[in-house]
Amino acid sequence: MSRYPYKKINAFTSRSSTGNPAACLYLEKGQALSSQDMLAVAREHAGFVSEVVFCTPIEDGHYSLRYYSSECEVAFCGHGTIACMYDLIANDPLLRQKPQITITTSKGSLKVYNEIPSTDAVFITAPDKVELPVKPGIDAIAQHLEIPVSAVRTDLRIECIDAGLRTLIVPIATLEAVLGMYPDEAALKQFCINNDVDIILVFCSEVVSGQNMMRTRVFAPRFGYLEDPATGSGNSAFGYYMLKNSLWNGSAVSIEQNAERAAFNVVKLKENAGKVLFGGSATTRIEGSYIL
Repeated sequence: MSRYPYKKINAFTSRSSTGNPAACLYLEKGQALSSQDMLAVAREHAGFVSEVVFCTPIEDGHYSLRYYSSECEVAFCGHGTIACMYDLIANDPLLRQKPQITITTSKGSLKVYNEIPSTDAVFITAPDKVELPVKPGIDAIAQHLEIPVSAVRTDLRIECIDAGLRTLIVPIATLEAVLGMYPDEAALKQFCINNDVDIILVFCSEVVSGQNMMRTRVFAPRFGYLEDPATGSGNSAFGYYMLKNSLWNGSAVSIEQNAERAAFNVVKLKENAGKVLFGGSATTRIEGSYIL
């Protein structure tokens, strides 16, 4: 048996919300777990956290991250990255002095910007965007979200953008329609599989707090759960969508996310040199050791 430092950390927490939980398992430099072991760990976390992050140091200020849900390996997990990096930087005096560190993921090397001293947040450079064809029509999308077609805005396009995960982005007319969605998980999972979509992000410009720019919800049934309550990769794709459609000028903004009217999570976005950065804070809930 081997023992690994372990934490359950909620990412994108705000004063009124609980954030999105991730489990973080920290390996030592040179240590490795097999894909089967990592999937087995993630399966034990089904219903407890959305994803498990496996973090291994490569060298000073450089870490390798891999992500698993209870279903499979995940190409990129934004909230898990926020949870892991916020925890590492906040609790390491040497890392706290670094303005940025590097992470290596299956999406390549990405920069992590330390803004804990100034804004109590870390920001992650999202993977480069890839615009993908939209396979399903509006009728099929509305059917599987279990909303009327009239709830979908027609002045904005439905688009599919990969900024870590293949994200189908659907503009919705009202906050009530966004908050009222409760699609069938099994049917929506098959819809995503059939249309080569990882997650579905719905959004509206109507918000609860004037401090925020948009409200989003993200459905992720392919990964073993219906909804992701706070999403880095999905909101990064949404950031690229907003830039493309002149809905955002790239300045620092906050996005409300989840199905709770008032107790929403907060995902921060900003643009730097043509790239979208997503950011937020995190709160450790459980700390101990994982024995494998």
